[in-house]
Amino acid sequence: METKEVFMPYESVDQLQKALTENVFGYAKSSKKAAGRALGTIVEIITFYLLESWGLNESLSIEKRIPEFGNSEITHNVEYSLHPKFSNFTLEIAKDGKSLTAHKLLKSLTSQGSFRGYKKTNNRLLSSDGILRNACVIAKAKNSYLVASIKEENDKNFVVSITEQSTSPYAIFECKRVGVEEGMKKGPQTIEKAKQGAYVAKSISSLQKVRAESGDLYGVIYQNDNVIRSSPYRELLKEIIRSDDANLLRKFILTVGVVSNHGNWFTAEDHNKELKVLAQSYDWLFFLTDKGLTEFIEDVIFNPLPKYQEIRAAFLASYALDKKKNLFTKVQMDFQAHQQLINYFKINASKIEKWFNVISPINGDLLQLRKEIKTLQDKKWEEISQ
Repeated sequence: METKEVFMPYESVDQLQKALTENVFGYAKSSKKAAGRALGTIVEIITFYLLESWGLNESLSIEKRIPEFGNSEITHNVEYSLHPKFSNFTLEIAKDGKSLTAHKLLKSLTSQGSFRGYKKTNNRLLSSDGILRNACVIAKAKNSYLVASIKEENDKNFVVSITEQSTSPYAIFECKRVGVEEGMKKGPQTIEKAKQGAYVAKSISSLQKVRAESGDLYGVIYQNDNVIRSSPYRELLKEIIRSDDANLLRKFILTVGVVSNHGNWFTAEDHNKELKVLAQSYDWLFFLTDKGLTEFIEDVIFNPLPKYQEIRAAFLASYALDKKKNLFTKVQMDFQAHQQLINYFKINASKIEKWFNVISPINGDLLQLRKEIKTLQDKKWEEISQ
């Protein structure tokens, strides 16, 4: 299935969604909703490959259920989470035209150590028809996962990285996007989605937020020695990230939100209620601009260079009327499209980082967030988690 030729730049996501509705989803009964869902998927994919471009692939998990702090009976499914790495293994697997299954990878892995206590999954890292599973969990134990990813390939072999990840993350990323119905100024579920995201952000970390009557935000954290610490929130957040104190770090999770809109979350003059709810709940909140979203879609879907044609092909195949399977999601991605997306994000790194505006904290930037994540990534987590 082919789209119509599209050459003009789009001034807003409204126009972009309309173009997708007419050119890609015209066959669908609710074509505008279908285009809106596709835009939501694209926001998730941009976020995933941004994190991948930061070198976080071996720490990354997708759609893990994270328990609330102090209330493990309630868990929340989050889009992306970053986990401590306990160990890492590298395998060379011959290209034989067959799937890279969890069974095949574990069979090769046992030559490098004992993995008693792990229960094998039914996941495939790479199917025989070239569909990659990002952040592929091949086995689970009580306190850790074995997560596989393809590091490189040559004519004969795949080089596969197997990472033993802790089940407890040190950071999460969530994407929130709501479309606008025709003739309406707001999507009917905008505030509900904002509240859902806010609840998760406030519930999963040991660092809790308390608002004073003055409006000032304070942080409260419980330590294992029955001491409760409190100080201005941003000061306490920085102290925890810099600290090597296991009592502060063990249950701490840095929370990051990525929002996108087309006039739905806020206007140029005023942040609306939904955005304010999210900004006070996440440690970091980023806005993926209309310009960024439209540039990405024009670069790799509407008018791609030859070196990005497989990205366009994967997108169109996933949304065609006669599609067999979706191979353009954060979890499942056509392998050739995956490789081209990695190259796109590597080549365009400086441009892509300009697509994101920081909503909270004030005067924050992506470089600062990357430094905080790197600091957390480099902690001695095996000692901390004991």
